[in-house]
Amino acid sequence: MKKEKVLGTKRWIYWVSIGVVLILIYKLLDNFTGIGDWVGNLFSVLAPFIEGILIAYILYTPCKKIENILIKRKNKFIKKRARGISILVTYIIVFALIIWFMNVIIPTLVNSISDLIKNVQTYYNSVISDSPNYAITPFIQDNILKPVVEWIQNVDFESFFTIDRIKEYLSSAMGIIKGIVNIFIAVICSVYILAQRTRIVGFLNRLAKAMLTKKGYERFNRYFTNGNAIFFRYLSSQMLDGIVVAVITSIAMTIMGVKYSVLLGTLIGISNLIPYFGAIFGVAIAIIITILTGGWEQALIMAIVVIILQQIDANLINPRITSSSLKVSPLLIMFAVTVGGAYFGVLGMFLSAPIFTLIKVIVDDFVNERNKEKDLKESKTLKNIQDITE
Repeated sequence: MKKEKVLGTKRWIYWVSIGVVLILIYKLLDNFTGIGDWVGNLFSVLAPFIEGILIAYILYTPCKKIENILIKRKNKFIKKRARGISILVTYIIVFALIIWFMNVIIPTLVNSISDLIKNVQTYYNSVISDSPNYAITPFIQDNILKPVVEWIQNVDFESFFTIDRIKEYLSSAMGIIKGIVNIFIAVICSVYILAQRTRIVGFLNRLAKAMLTKKGYERFNRYFTNGNAIFFRYLSSQMLDGIVVAVITSIAMTIMGVKYSVLLGTLIGISNLIPYFGAIFGVAIAIIITILTGGWEQALIMAIVVIILQQIDANLINPRITSSSLKVSPLLIMFAVTVGGAYFGVLGMFLSAPIFTLIKVIVDDFVNERNKEKDLKESKTLKNIQDITE
């Protein structure tokens, strides 16, 4: 009787607990809009700190390399303050690059795009009139060149950079002052993270060890280490490789006399950040614009040179920069880029490769562990059968 009462009480507590959980879920869903607003406000408040973490994450590798160089110095003053000096040097380099980019590259790109939009109709008419009949078929003219020209003409590029529009953009981002304050907080936060990274990582390590089981902690440590290595290797190598591709293609196009060489080289370098599809897209746009501005012959020569440069990059430069590949099949990368682009746009296409690589590592570990457990059970079963038969 006592056992039956205990079982009945346990069942009653079980079903009541399920009911309470269902009611809580219903109330949460009923107030989903309010919860969404609360989460959105929370992320808005934490945005400077999240940005600071991202900045610190991106600058960790160059900062660490500079610190390692300074530690090897014989000067005790520099050696003792290697971390602080490395952080200072890293931020000086970053700010110098940003100022150079704002004063040199951006004005060149803006002028090139503005000039291209103003003269695109003239370029189009010149290509149509100067090209032989076999070069421009009605299909190419109506389905490739004409839509591109109409799209470029319809883009009111200058309207995106008027004072009123810039003020609207900044006001929609919660005001100019708040944006500046957020950037300042993010930079200061990133400096503190870089300076105290050893303590932060040590605390997270101890926290994970305290909260997880031994097996769970080992998994967490392995996935965290692998994931960190994958993201560091992929993001840093892709960004550096994109800059290299942009520079060498811009120089090559300038030597060939291609108009808007810096613009097209930058476009190819940025598109090269997206695996497989990006390079094709960037070169295709560059070919179309070169056809309009320089004719078919120049576009053909430019395409051949850029494709050769991309092959050199893919087989020589990129492997040296990356040091080791993501070790996943091209089919998985193409699938990842397609899914990432469909759900999260350009950023999803860029980040999908390392994310899917980490997922593959986790799935492989799960499959291997399950297979080991099954093999162990089978071997134990066979051993028991042998013991019985003997």
